[in-house]
Amino acid sequence: MIEKQVPSLAEAIDGIRSGDTVLVSGFGDSGSPVELLEALLDSDIGELTIVANNAGSGNGGIAALLRARRVRKVVCSYPRSKGSVWLERRYLANEVELEVIPQGTLTERIRAAGAGIGGFFTSTGVGSELAAGRETRMIEGREYLFELPLFGDVALIKAHRCDRWGNLVYHASGRNFGPTMAAAAQLTIAQVSEVVPLGSIDPEAVVTPGVLVDRVVKVMKCEE
Repeated sequence: MIEKQVPSLAEAIDGIRSGDTVLVSGFGDSGSPVELLEALLDSDIGELTIVANNAGSGNGGIAALLRARRVRKVVCSYPRSKGSVWLERRYLANEVELEVIPQGTLTERIRAAGAGIGGFFTSTGVGSELAAGRETRMIEGREYLFELPLFGDVALIKAHRCDRWGNLVYHASGRNFGPTMAAAAQLTIAQVSEVVPLGSIDPEAVVTPGVLVDRVVKVMKCEE
C-alpha cells in the first residue's frame, strides 16, 4: 500500500540535514509552507540554503529561520519586501549570503532541474552585473546568458488537498512555485489543509502527481 501521509510535522521533516538546499514554495504568503519551515526550529538543522521567490517577512516562515540563524544563504527574486527585516539584519551583519535571480529565470532554472534540462539561454540579465563572468552566446544577432538548472535537496511546498498517494491540488494563486519545485528536489514534502479518500480527486485536477511527492502532512491551521 502506498501511504505518503505522516502524522506530524516532526516526521514530515525527518531526513532534512544541515547544509541542505531547500526549495520553498510561495508568492509572498500565498502558498508558503509556514508550518513546515517553523518545524525546523525544533531541530538543530542549520546552514541551510533557502531558494524562494522572496526572503520572508515578519517573524514567521523563512523569516523565523533567519532570525534563529539557521540560514547560510538565500537565493530569491525579491530580497526586500514589506517586513523583510530579518534578511536585512543578517545580510548587513555579514551573516547570510544573498543571490538575487530574476523571477522568470529563477522559476525556469527550477523547472529545468525537474525536467532534466542541462541549462538554457535567456536574454534577461545580459549587460548587467548578473552577467559578469558568465557564458554568453549570440543567437540570431541577439546576446543571451546561459543559466544552469537549480536543484534542491529538499522541497517544502504547500497545497490545498491531497490523497494518501500524495496527489496534490492547489488553491488558486497558492499554486505558484510548488509544481516545479516538487519535481526539482530529491525529497519533496507537502503540507495540506485536507486529505481526501483515494479516488475522490478528479485526475484532471491533479497538478502535482504523487510520484513527485515523498510525504504529506495535514496542518489543521493551514489557511490558503
